[in-house]
Amino acid sequence: MLLRVQGFVAHSFSNTEIFLLVEAEEQPEISELHSVSAVPYFVFFKEGMAVDTLEGADPSSLANKVAKIAGSITPGDPAAPASLGMAAGATVLEAVQELARENGTLQGSSSGLDDRLTKRLQQLVASHPVLLFMKGTPDAPQCGFSQKVVDILKKEKVKFGSFDILTDNEVREGLKKFSNWPTYPQLYCKGELLGGCDIVITMHESGELTEVFKDHGVGISDSREAKPNETAGGKGGIAQPSGLSDVLTTRLSGLINSSPVMLFMKGTTNEPRCGFSRKVVEILKQEKVEFESFDILTDDEVRQGLKVYSNWSSYPQLYIKGELIGGSDIVLEMQKSGEFRKVLTEKGIHRKESLEDRLKNLLNSSPVMLFMKGTPDSPRCGFSSKVVNALKEEGVDFGSFDILSDEEVRQGLKTFSNWPTYPQLYYKGELVGGCDIVLELHSAGELKSTLFE
Repeated sequence: MLLRVQGFVAHSFSNTEIFLLVEAEEQPEISELHSVSAVPYFVFFKEGMAVDTLEGADPSSLANKVAKIAGSITPGDPAAPASLGMAAGATVLEAVQELARENGTLQGSSSGLDDRLTKRLQQLVASHPVLLFMKGTPDAPQCGFSQKVVDILKKEKVKFGSFDILTDNEVREGLKKFSNWPTYPQLYCKGELLGGCDIVITMHESGELTEVFKDHGVGISDSREAKPNETAGGKGGIAQPSGLSDVLTTRLSGLINSSPVMLFMKGTTNEPRCGFSRKVVEILKQEKVEFESFDILTDDEVRQGLKVYSNWSSYPQLYIKGELIGGSDIVLEMQKSGEFRKVLTEKGIHRKESLEDRLKNLLNSSPVMLFMKGTPDSPRCGFSSKVVNALKEEGVDFGSFDILSDEEVRQGLKTFSNWPTYPQLYYKGELVGGCDIVLELHSAGELKSTLFE
């Protein structure tokens, strides 16, 4: 029985279990109550109490949690298989599918797609027992994430078909709606979406992927057929070097790992020599990421060798903690989807505090803040000493910063405040003035009242 309320769609499939769909933007008070910061977001209730949550489209976790709340498995049991059809009970699955159909979110829904394209996508998805929609081909993947899934399927020794979405924009855009999955690669088994790169990796590492293939009757290919391509067996999307000398291999590995975030580009960060390199530099700066770069135009050995080493034929190439992320199109797509910031966080890469942010934090670190040469106990110039004495005579508590200890702050604050000399006195983040102004206020008996008005 479907139940509709303003802003909600509910499905009751027994006396006790209900699925309720809430449009996050239309019900902001509910989103705020449950701290929803990204969609999809699932909240699980039992006996009127919120007992669990799940952020993101993770079929394995969703199936497992639904089945637990529905009572088909018990807490402490091993995680259910990744497929919702295998993890949840038949009644749970039926309810989820019916609710999804009502709202156009079920895989294969033709919402926004014409019948011709829907039929074409259905035929493609069903064309192989295991089908990978990817960027490039298994022999020449065009992104690191596609490379990873190809490597995993080869390790699983599973025969699979593939479709290069870069060759057909209609399929590339249409499949996102068809599967309700916004990124690539996408892996299907017997017409059912398993997920993208992260989910496939998790399933492979836990052994779930093998179980899914087994339960779906997908056979393991002959080991000779499944022998990995010699140029596609590297970790994290980096192929094992082929035809490279040990010296060059060691050098390339050293360069890649010389910084947590490393960009191989044309030109320098200040003077990129191609638009694609410029895009990645801009993204890294927007994300406030500290990174190093290498100008491949200055070293042809590195330029040609890295193509073989990484199995990636173009530049720029961005690496995080030694793993290839991809080129400009991949990085741009990841930034737009929010995935790039997520990857940085997962890899332990913290955003760099900008100079402006740092100056603002310093200015507000104390209600009365003095930027001076030296310290209040040991001023390094007469003007700083005079301002310190004036503040002490007024009985004013103040913080201080020695601009001689940090050239970046020393020069940056001049521009930030539009005041060329030191000392500089601030109250609640606003400039009061330098030595002359402070002494005038002190002589007139107005310094304390000015600071605390």
